[in-house]
Amino acid sequence: MLQKLLLLFFSLFLTLSAETFTKSATISPELLQKGSQKEWCPVCGMKLEAYYKTSHAAKIHNHTDRQYCSIRCLAVDMQEHKIDAQDVKVVDVVSQKFISAKDAYYVVGSDVQGTMSKVSKLAFKDKEAAEDFNMEHGGEVVDFKKALSMAQGSLEADVAMVGMKKEKQIYPMGKKIFEKNCKKEIDINSYLQINELKADLVTKKLCGELAEQELQPLSLYMWEVKRFEDGTNKQEMIQVTKEEKCPVCGMFVYKYPKWAAQIFYKDTHFSFDGAKDMMKYYFDHKDGISKMLVSDYYSQKALDATKAFYVIGSDMYGPMGNELIPFGTKKEASAFSMDHKGRKVIGFDAITKEEIYKLDE
Repeated sequence: MLQKLLLLFFSLFLTLSAETFTKSATISPELLQKGSQKEWCPVCGMKLEAYYKTSHAAKIHNHTDRQYCSIRCLAVDMQEHKIDAQDVKVVDVVSQKFISAKDAYYVVGSDVQGTMSKVSKLAFKDKEAAEDFNMEHGGEVVDFKKALSMAQGSLEADVAMVGMKKEKQIYPMGKKIFEKNCKKEIDINSYLQINELKADLVTKKLCGELAEQELQPLSLYMWEVKRFEDGTNKQEMIQVTKEEKCPVCGMFVYKYPKWAAQIFYKDTHFSFDGAKDMMKYYFDHKDGISKMLVSDYYSQKALDATKAFYVIGSDMYGPMGNELIPFGTKKEASAFSMDHKGRKVIGFDAITKEEIYKLDE
């Protein structure tokens, strides 16, 4: 028995010692997301295996699993998605298995470098293991509520710190890789999150064979710079500021220019991350509307919502799942519907409140 305890202590010491500690997985990592994009964080695009011991996971509005490289990226996602903090999971540093975050003990501010943050936050299932790590590496032991509060409190500073590094180093590097390797035309706005883009860059070799150290700056440049430069004439697109959130779901609309929609009243307007949420708002706030706009799926040009044609029930998803997809002509809508298993094509006046909410089922 004593021999087993000594062996367990020795193994734990090796795992947690300053010289050997690594945030990357030393066992086969548990990846909770679905599809080819599951290897990367949906917020920043970082490879989850490389930051596995700071990984967190949660479910968003449509019960979809999202796995993050850090509590910082979880905090970013919580700004626009309805995430129940009680259901958040985190990787236990010792076992490298997911545990409930609310039951974890976090060591905050140790000598381990933070992930997407100045201050590191590492989780442990057992309080003794957290305290042993704390004695070896410094910091303080706190619960999940405190760790999350600290991550949220430093978010603005952390985003600014990472943004400065991107501007000076990562974007210029990504631009060089893009101009050298990406010869095909890539519709960046057809992706809903950065890890989907990254997955296609790998599986479809859209820019040739790339190592992860090339893939990450390329993805960030394409997602955060290039996609806002591409597309149709900006004057023909729906104009959205970075501060505007969808009043229905709370998501930042500028992140999804391909899906943007708007309702205008005499003295104000509201922007939405898709025609579905726009219609939800419309049915309860019809009085005083002066104009409604949606984005044409193909050209991304602003369309008069009342004159557009919509495909319902296709296999193409928007930011909020099943979507009402707008087109400038019935011919384009019908062709899309045939290609993407749409249930039907309808005009604005035929849209019902019941049918809109049925899309969420």
